[in-house]
Amino acid sequence: MSLMHTIILTIHVLAGLGIIGLVLLQHGKGADMGAAFGGGASGSLFGATGSANFMSRATGVLAAIFFCTSLGLAYLATSRTEVSRSVMDAAVPKTAPTLPLSVVPVPAASPAQAPGAPDSKVKNIPQ
Repeated sequence: MSLMHTIILTIHVLAGLGIIGLVLLQHGKGADMGAAFGGGASGSLFGATGSANFMSRATGVLAAIFFCTSLGLAYLATSRTEVSRSVMDAAVPKTAPTLPLSVVPVPAASPAQAPGAPDSKVKNIPQ
């Protein structure tokens, strides 16, 4: 893996985890009614409406970063010039050892297979 691929992948994973965390921390649309009757949202760090604005903007920024890193990873995956090889391509084929002709046994010809002898499968058919 190249260094650029590792850096982009790390940023991609961190942005994804950040999006998950921010979405889980945000209040839904139904939380507004509970905050109107004394909910704890008004005493938060960013104030009653500040946290929703900050979190929605941070989520948008992280989503844009996630989108850009997705495109970058897709580009790096398709622009590789190296050819992927199979494990079988790297295997060395085993061949039978070659023996000199003087060592190779030659089967003796049987009388049925001698030249001019009739084929063993063909019977004497009267003509």
